[in-house]
Amino acid sequence: MTSRPASRLRALIMMTLVSALMIPATSLQAQQADPLPDYVIEAYGEPPAVPQGPLSSDLRAAVKAVFEDSIVQSSWARDQDAGLFQIVEAGDPRIAWVISDMMRFTWRQEFDDALADAAAKLLGIEYKTIRRWHEITDHLIAWDIPEYPGYLDTKKVIFTRFLPDVDRLFVEGDIDWRHVSWGGVLIDDRPYDTTDSPCNCIPAADNPEVSTAAEATWLDDDDVVFGITLNGESRAYPRQIMEVREMVNDTLGGRDLGIPYCTLCGSAQAYFTDGLPEGVERPILRTSGMLIRSNKVMYDLTTYSVFDTFLGNAVTGPLADKGIQLEQATVVTTDWKTWKEQHPETTVLLERHALGRDPDFRNGRDADGPIFPVGNVDPRLDVHEDIIGVVTASGTPVAFRRSAALVALREGAEITFENVKLELDAGGIRALDKDGTDLGSHEAFWFAWSQFHPETALWEG
Repeated sequence: MTSRPASRLRALIMMTLVSALMIPATSLQAQQADPLPDYVIEAYGEPPAVPQGPLSSDLRAAVKAVFEDSIVQSSWARDQDAGLFQIVEAGDPRIAWVISDMMRFTWRQEFDDALADAAAKLLGIEYKTIRRWHEITDHLIAWDIPEYPGYLDTKKVIFTRFLPDVDRLFVEGDIDWRHVSWGGVLIDDRPYDTTDSPCNCIPAADNPEVSTAAEATWLDDDDVVFGITLNGESRAYPRQIMEVREMVNDTLGGRDLGIPYCTLCGSAQAYFTDGLPEGVERPILRTSGMLIRSNKVMYDLTTYSVFDTFLGNAVTGPLADKGIQLEQATVVTTDWKTWKEQHPETTVLLERHALGRDPDFRNGRDADGPIFPVGNVDPRLDVHEDIIGVVTASGTPVAFRRSAALVALREGAEITFENVKLELDAGGIRALDKDGTDLGSHEAFWFAWSQFHPETALWEG
């Protein structure tokens, strides 16, 4: 794709700023009925007013020229100059969503500059860092700027032009497509049980090979593992393997499991993929290469139904139509020494599944906060505070601050909330019902748990 100089586009944008600010107030409204929390206003300022209803025919044509025709035709010409001019002149902040989508794929600095300038004018913001796409998207999420009618159609054109293999995922459903961004990798669409097939993706491990604890001499005692016990059978999934694979389809204790690990959320979860309604095949979970508020978007390889990774429900496709909700098993996050001591019969994944890699966790990648946009974060805890999350019998989500819970439990304290009782397990924590039934708890970063459970209760200790 060729590009006109950014200076010309920026000049066009500046010329229209005054007229954009003169849009009659009667055509605008606040973007949401409920006021934003004070902490959002403090962090992001007051949101812009947002027009109601569909885009005008002229504005739709401008959006098509800038965000669809330019990539289909692989060119930037006078129509794109004029279209971007018209978009800024219209002053509709909703169009900043599709600017954000396009900026995730821009490769020319001139084009990126022009789009960033346009988004800043539409949102009324000034950039504080060089991470302009990140700042745009954070503002859009935090302010909950609505999408314009037809937004998904434009977004699909952009994504599938660069990532044609995700075409079947882009359908309407119980998913907020505004929040979906590209994670920088391709979809894992390899057939089931092809663990060793190379791909330019994050490669799931299906039916991974395992060894006994005694044979796993490659693991250090302080290495973090995710432990699962089902029907008396235990298995450890080392974090250095899960950082590379991010998804495992396995069978343990006679149960089929799909085990996603969102590296960005610090969350390993285990979903039962058997025992589903008659006629529903076992979902084979894969990584789509896309994210939603810094949480991986997973899908079923068989039906291309998208799942909410954090909640386990199908949100698009045939499995969403059937109302499929996967139940969770508990995942205990602990160290290898304690896990193998308390579960001496455990098996553990073979080192070769790490593909020769040993990723640096958190201290490098996440040291300065989430590396993908998450928008506003509930301020009760730090974004990367570790919590143990579970849902009570009444349907109330509750997060327990892990550090405080570990101290209290080790001192013999009892920690309960409604029907939930925490207990120590191999150096980690699991949640049980009052009758001892496992409740399917897992560890996660606070930002992830709180954004997918915005009404969560919090036990801080």
